[in-house]
Amino acid sequence: MIRPSALALYRAATGLLEPLAPSLLAARARKGKEDPARIAERLARAPTTRPDGPLVWLHGASVGESLSILPLVDRLRAERPDVAVLVTSGTTTSAALLAQRLPAGAIHQYVPVDAPGAARRFIDRWKPSLAVFVESELWPNLLLEAKAAGVRLALVSAKLSDRSFASWRRRPDAARLLLSNFDLILAQDARAHQRFEALGGQVAGEADLKFGAAPLPVDEAVLNAERARFARPPLLIASTHPGEDEIALDAIASLPDRPPVVLAPRHVERGPAIVALAKARGLSAALRSQSRDTADVLVADTLGEMGLWFRLAGTSVIAGSLVEGIGGHNPLEAARLDRPAISGPFVDNWNSAFAGLDAVGGVVMTSPEGLGDAIATDLADPIAAKIRAARARSFVDIRDAEARVGLSRILELVP
Repeated sequence: MIRPSALALYRAATGLLEPLAPSLLAARARKGKEDPARIAERLARAPTTRPDGPLVWLHGASVGESLSILPLVDRLRAERPDVAVLVTSGTTTSAALLAQRLPAGAIHQYVPVDAPGAARRFIDRWKPSLAVFVESELWPNLLLEAKAAGVRLALVSAKLSDRSFASWRRRPDAARLLLSNFDLILAQDARAHQRFEALGGQVAGEADLKFGAAPLPVDEAVLNAERARFARPPLLIASTHPGEDEIALDAIASLPDRPPVVLAPRHVERGPAIVALAKARGLSAALRSQSRDTADVLVADTLGEMGLWFRLAGTSVIAGSLVEGIGGHNPLEAARLDRPAISGPFVDNWNSAFAGLDAVGGVVMTSPEGLGDAIATDLADPIAAKIRAARARSFVDIRDAEARVGLSRILELVP
């Protein structure tokens, strides 16, 4: 294959640097950016046994992309149980999440570094029939090695940041060649659709795989038992990170008519520290794992129960959005369960979802300083909050249906 000069230079440079990869990965591991026990996966040298039969490889870079893959994994396992599923990601946080959320039989590996040797070893080992890349993962060596091996390729929820789009426009031949390798491109939205077509991609439609999931599950017996704990629907503060607990607890302490509160940290091991923060503000607090008593703040330090807390809640605050550097968390889970949602302003990882919800009046976006007022407004006017939740539910129902069509188009590529 004759490659544009930019791709030829990239391939040569990554080939020259490949011998340094073990040392670079070890250095990253010392900084907590790699799992030292799994560095062999990043070099495509892990001794994992490939299952027999056809295999579909799905790749998402980090947590948001990995979460968006899960509905496709579920459909594959349900409709094509004869097909093995391999999911790759590139961060330790996404690996930890996938360890909890992937169904039985699905395999997780770290994506290999994009060097010619590692890419070739990875494709030779796993021999996927179909590779599905999510959002903007355009790794030239992996894509070219996969295509050379006859792998069908799909790019879904496809998007390009302003910087990536500008970069590829400076290399139009390289962009056109890489995009021509895909058998299916589904853009995340109309803007992404235009950008990929401007780069020479053949875009078949639009589908955002962050939509399409089922409502979060719940144990009905636990739901009924937990209802008895609360005299009125609690306020849910969902998926907080350090720095956000203080903002949320300050807002809660300022409320004149304070409801019971469930505060669910993103990382449950922080539960005792959050109890201490609440008590320092004059609020009673207890850990869900240790107490059946009532308290001003119940810290949800148990895994896999967000479906429970969203169903019990009145209003939900979607955290990850109150401080910079996290990028927000999924607002669709609240919408699917008809729960009014409030978010902070920092939602880069979920921009398209929040933009759509905001456009239909389905979410309240507030500054960290305005969080208390936003919560108080919902408490004072629950009917308006329910109307907002209904708008969000209608918007998400439509987008979920579109995403399921997109999932079906991807499944059509499975041999």
